[in-house]
Amino acid sequence: MTAAFDEMTLPDGTSRAGYEFLARWLKDTPREILAHRRAEAELLFRRIGITFAVYGDNDAEERIIPFDIIPRILTKPEWERLSRGLEQRVRALNLFLTDIYGAGAILKAGIVPADLVYRNPYFRPEMSGLKLAHDLYVHIAGIDIIRTDADDFYVLEDNARTPSGVSYMLENREVMMRIFPDLFAENRIDPVENYPEELLATLKSAAPASAPTDPIVALLTPGPLNSAYYEHSFLADKLGIELVEGRDLLVRDDVVYMRTTEGPKRVDVIYRRLDDDFLDPLTFRPDSVLGVPGLMNAYRAGHVTLANAVGTGVADDKAVYSYMPEIVRFYLGEEPILKNVQTWRCREPKD
Repeated sequence: MTAAFDEMTLPDGTSRAGYEFLARWLKDTPREILAHRRAEAELLFRRIGITFAVYGDNDAEERIIPFDIIPRILTKPEWERLSRGLEQRVRALNLFLTDIYGAGAILKAGIVPADLVYRNPYFRPEMSGLKLAHDLYVHIAGIDIIRTDADDFYVLEDNARTPSGVSYMLENREVMMRIFPDLFAENRIDPVENYPEELLATLKSAAPASAPTDPIVALLTPGPLNSAYYEHSFLADKLGIELVEGRDLLVRDDVVYMRTTEGPKRVDVIYRRLDDDFLDPLTFRPDSVLGVPGLMNAYRAGHVTLANAVGTGVADDKAVYSYMPEIVRFYLGEEPILKNVQTWRCREPKD
């Protein structure tokens, strides 16, 4: 039987690099203080309203996000390697999506089976041949990572449609700094509070060519009943942009406008947290009351950017995931920095 990897302690009982200070701190801190701090953290989460919904058969139950007072620590070299691996993977995902909605070179080469793409429920024929600003499909990626030993990080899955959860990370850090200020005072820890500024800059940089010098960005939410609505409102507030529902937007002459008290105001970039099916009742589900009629016409005309792009769900597919090492090699000519979990494809006789 293989023992689980201990991220904090070496087999000889000493601490791994980066964990020495935390081990000393835990040893010197009475258990009752740790229990009190944990209760304090949960109280802060409840007061702030950091919740998510768990959908059952009837009603959604609101829960606070789980909080672990023992932090996971990555040293600077580990973080730099992980960052390179994530950036490499997202570059490959963008090239893959641009290709399958364009020339289809990877399909013609037989690297990824064509039927795996064209029969995928998230493949959107409406995107075929559509030129996107900067060829960007995945502006924000949620890559799930696990660590198995001192050197290796594995990717569990790629989330490229409407990745969720970053608000919990930001609030987690804020609460951690409030209840354990001594840990942050005694150690050099990279900040995360600049994430909203970087996200806004990324969204504005993806604005269509017809946009003004300072593009207008809005966050499109399904509404308060959505399980991640807390995050939608949190991010809109942090980014300083409008939080809108489908009924707040209208399309006129293939341009998207936001209804305001001062009249219609053009929107150049929509950070959408709404699935493809519900975006535009004229193109996708006609029964959708969450979307914006005519939005896809404005999108095709190049007058608005959707982040993430329509049709990115193909990259979320678990079968496509198994081809990610080949996808990285095909488009980048590089070996993947991050490993895939070993996966068997039942379409292949050897598997």
